[in-house]
Amino acid sequence: MNIDTVLASAKKSRVASRLLSLTSESLRNKALVQMAEALEGIQSQVLRVNAQEVEKAKQAGQSAAMLKRLTLNEDVFHYMLSRLRKVAQTPDPLNRILAGHTNPKGLQVYKKSVPIGVVGMIYESRPNVTTDAAGVCIKSGNAIILRGGSEALQTNMLLADAMIAGAVAAGLPEHAIQIIRAPGHAAVSELLALDGYVDVLIPRGGKGLIKRIAEGTRIPVIKHYDGICHLYIADDADLKQAVALAVNSKCQSIQVCNALETLLVDQKGAEKALPMLEAAFAEKGIALRGCENTRKILTDIELATEEDWHSEYLAPLLSIKVVSGLEAAITHINHYGSGHTDGIVTQSLAQAQCFEQQVDSASVLINASTRLSGGGDYGLGAVVGISTDKLHARGPVGPEQLTTYKWVVYGEGHLRE
Repeated sequence: MNIDTVLASAKKSRVASRLLSLTSESLRNKALVQMAEALEGIQSQVLRVNAQEVEKAKQAGQSAAMLKRLTLNEDVFHYMLSRLRKVAQTPDPLNRILAGHTNPKGLQVYKKSVPIGVVGMIYESRPNVTTDAAGVCIKSGNAIILRGGSEALQTNMLLADAMIAGAVAAGLPEHAIQIIRAPGHAAVSELLALDGYVDVLIPRGGKGLIKRIAEGTRIPVIKHYDGICHLYIADDADLKQAVALAVNSKCQSIQVCNALETLLVDQKGAEKALPMLEAAFAEKGIALRGCENTRKILTDIELATEEDWHSEYLAPLLSIKVVSGLEAAITHINHYGSGHTDGIVTQSLAQAQCFEQQVDSASVLINASTRLSGGGDYGLGAVVGISTDKLHARGPVGPEQLTTYKWVVYGEGHLRE
């Protein structure tokens, strides 16, 4: 795809976004269902092509974590379809009256939710992002330009073409969904320059990709760099529950951004809790690193360094720190955390509320696994990622987070005095 074609695609997306903003909820939901049906019809072809791309990536020496993110199987494919269907069942995020009043002189003022416009989605590895992003954008009335990694280009094009066919058959504008089909960086560079046509960019992938996108464009970017997620086991925690939550937070899927990376243990319960945690993590093949106080109890683990507290491992590795209480845990999290997801295990409502109020993160969980922070368990249907920004969206980015608002005013010849 040459530069002129990228520009032409963006222009078509702008036109489509205007038309899409006028569509009814029922039409957009119908399109989402037909997109899922179209994908269902090409499942075997998608899985075959994906297997070829996974093998090619393996031969190229890609990491195990990257290969896992790249791989589709029947279960993952059915999950992708279910996300499209679930997002069709969520409430319409558009045309909601967010606030309003009539002033003393009878001027009616209100604001209502509207689409952002054109969304550019730039991502690596995960073909499921192709379907999630298209689903979230169609639900929220936004046109989308997809740009996946070259390692999944053929898979992504198959997915996109099927969804385009389903959406158009349902009655949506032809260019509501588009995909950049050329490998390489030239097309991405041009996309980053199209601030006259693209309203927001959402990069999803490694820190390097996200940093490159954010620093290389004038277009607003919804992003998160790291998922340095913490769980604090308070002095009154139910230890059986705490161990289960820590293991699930770390081990359920180690290569994702809401996996646990640093475990904080209150010093009052450390002597009992740490051996239980060590045994549980050993069964899962997780290597531990600890502060000096942790190593006084778990003598066989490595000493954690300053770098460990700053690290998103995305690997079978966990750092542990013994802290002197709730305030120390909060201080550690706010200093070293990435503002993504952090949790506490406690039986005290007062401690839970203090933690929730003072920890500056997009998601704060009480007595729940960090792995639950995301669109599905938050009732968003599908999401396009997690944002650790505070403007415009924060936390899971679903259909509602891809809306903005406009002010609407009704008068009867009202003049400014």
